[in-house]
Amino acid sequence: MPQVEISSPSILVITGAALVDSINPCAMAVILILLAALMFAGQKKRVLKTGFSFILGLYISYFAFGIGLFSALRFIAYAQIFHLILGTFAILVGLYFVKNFFFPPKEAKKVCIGGICAENSFTARLLSRVTSPLGALLAGIIITLFELPCTGGPYIFCLGYLASFPKISLIPLLLYYNLIFVLPLVIITCLIYFGYSSVEKAAAWKDKNLKILNLIVGLVMVGLGIWVILS
Repeated sequence: MPQVEISSPSILVITGAALVDSINPCAMAVILILLAALMFAGQKKRVLKTGFSFILGLYISYFAFGIGLFSALRFIAYAQIFHLILGTFAILVGLYFVKNFFFPPKEAKKVCIGGICAENSFTARLLSRVTSPLGALLAGIIITLFELPCTGGPYIFCLGYLASFPKISLIPLLLYYNLIFVLPLVIITCLIYFGYSSVEKAAAWKDKNLKILNLIVGLVMVGLGIWVILS
């Protein structure tokens, strides 16, 4: 596979993958359970610092994971069949999310804090113990590893797509991708801290729009996969 120049279509592919990753319900649920724990403990003043520290931890861990996986993918990125494999992977991820729109998965046992529930009991218990920005930073780094099966599809696709790009372009593109990925979490944290919304309202919005979010993620991923195969 020849070296690829950064072009407008390439930026659109990266942006599209980052956007669908950013609206992933799993990422939203994680930040909401953290904010719920802080509000429930009467620590509203710490919401902004702790929330941003947690998001920074996610950002750092996600970025580091991207650098590591990129290095591994570069070894196979020049195989002629790689685009077909990458596109097929994106389509399968997309179809999984579309399936969740029509046939939502059965609800797992949940752990609830302050009325906000998370299906991953380890995540919920870890976040419930976060009381400082440093703890939130470390929690963000750790939780990234546990949330990757849920949030990692678009990211792995994007890393595979970038594997044929010049190495010098990787860091700014990954910084750009991850900025888009965490942007909704930053917005949610600010809205709750400044009183424009509440944890309960944000959680209710997520639950109400869960099916449509899955559909959007799925359709975009299918579209990206088809584009990569045909390009």
